[in-house]
Amino acid sequence: MEIDVFTLFPEAFKWFGAQRHVENAIACGHRVTYVNYRDHTPLSAGQVDDSPFGGGAGMLLRVDVVEAALRARYREDPVRVRTERRVVALDPSGRLLDDALVDELASESALTLLSGRYEGFDERVLEHFVGDRLSIGRYVLAGGELAAMVVCDAVLRKLPGALGDSESALEESFSAALGGGPEYPHYTRPADYRGWRVPDVLLSGHHAQIRDWRLAQSRSRAAATPPSGEREGG
Repeated sequence: MEIDVFTLFPEAFKWFGAQRHVENAIACGHRVTYVNYRDHTPLSAGQVDDSPFGGGAGMLLRVDVVEAALRARYREDPVRVRTERRVVALDPSGRLLDDALVDELASESALTLLSGRYEGFDERVLEHFVGDRLSIGRYVLAGGELAAMVVCDAVLRKLPGALGDSESALEESFSAALGGGPEYPHYTRPADYRGWRVPDVLLSGHHAQIRDWRLAQSRSRAAATPPSGEREGG
């Protein structure tokens, strides 16, 4: 898989790129590349943003700057690029990221993530260069870099070879194996600590009973989780 992240701060991804599962994915032939808008801006002095028409606070990434960066990377009109690969803008109003969407993105051969900054993008970027808008939550960040890392992290760990155990990503929170529910509790040694005992079923060696217990725990956690947008205590 090829992932291109467009950003004003490629250096922000240095820590991310050193994570073991990311290194594993790259060693297996997958690729993550960072493209700096500022390196390709057609404006003087490295300018990439401008004030919004109609007034208001903040600055917007210019449509001509984003087009120049996309053209430099793909050597063609960005309007065509989105028909040839998945181009996604990190945007607070976009589709909420969940496990199903991660699976969808992980099935792509090529993915482009556009990180915004300031007040976001000129709307024409979203209208003409982007196929999808994606949000990691209903809140606002200073820029799209953290959101891009979240998306890359979630996608890369789904790819073959990224995790040490190929089954690690099959049965975890929100996966199809658990019916979309949260993952069940986990325990390790010591079996008894300050009187806090590991559930007997996990020590029994009866795999069918353990499986039933885990599924029941996942369902119980799902039932206790407030729907999105709601919080306990009002």
